[in-house]
Amino acid sequence: MSQIIEVKDLCHTYSVGTPFQHDAIQHLNFTVEKGEFLGIIGHTGSGKSTLIQHLNGLLKPSSGDILLGGESIWKDKQTTRAARFRVGLVFQYPEYQLFEDTVYKDISFGPKNMGLKEAEIKERVLRAADFAGVDRELLDKSPFDLSGGQKRRVAIAGVIAMEPEIIIFDEPTAGLDPAGCAALLENIRSYQKATGATIIMVSHSMDDVAALADRLLVLYKGKIEMLGKPAEVFAKAERLREIGLTVPQVTSLFLRLRELGIDVDPATYTFDHALKQLLSLKGGAGNA
Repeated sequence: MSQIIEVKDLCHTYSVGTPFQHDAIQHLNFTVEKGEFLGIIGHTGSGKSTLIQHLNGLLKPSSGDILLGGESIWKDKQTTRAARFRVGLVFQYPEYQLFEDTVYKDISFGPKNMGLKEAEIKERVLRAADFAGVDRELLDKSPFDLSGGQKRRVAIAGVIAMEPEIIIFDEPTAGLDPAGCAALLENIRSYQKATGATIIMVSHSMDDVAALADRLLVLYKGKIEMLGKPAEVFAKAERLREIGLTVPQVTSLFLRLRELGIDVDPATYTFDHALKQLLSLKGGAGNA
């Protein structure tokens, strides 16, 4: 994989020169590889939302820079505008941003702003609807007549239709029931596999990021606390708990088994890995 985003000494301070001045993020340095799935976790107020709004130029750094494909997104106005199409951002509760009178028009809004021809726009709308799990029979309906989960999918399809190289999801499963969460995450996973897009996902769910992410970025008080593969991060369960985070349920179970003297890997974070170990333990017990 090759590097697609480089965050260089990124800082952002809100309300400079007022009694409410606050350093939201401080001296962040990291890269994102093309085609990877990066999970971003941290407690409320750790700087997650501030960080992701810098990645496509919605916020301008107080200092530092964002490089996209090796070029600063702040090079000039044209580069900044292009970055907003190359890096799609799906806000938390994106369904509240729907405004057109049909689902088709809402999904096509971004491609139209890109200046594409109508035939290309239609192709993109249909592809995006399929990827996001939006039934084509809904395209002529008002988005305001849909369920909450359907609205969420329409909003996501609107970002997918621009076919960005990178898509950032801010708490994509917030407010959904377990079945809705699982279905939406599977859509995101399938989209990445089919397109090779780079995915960045902010989440409070350790189980979600454990299942999907190649690497995890942990923020704490506006700084990078950890950055590594899920097994490396969840191996530091004690520190995660100290900064107000949890670990996946399966990791909690295996930590407890370890405390009870059972020889298991305390950094276990997937059910597949857990099952293999449990079956191994069973086999060992049977041979004893």
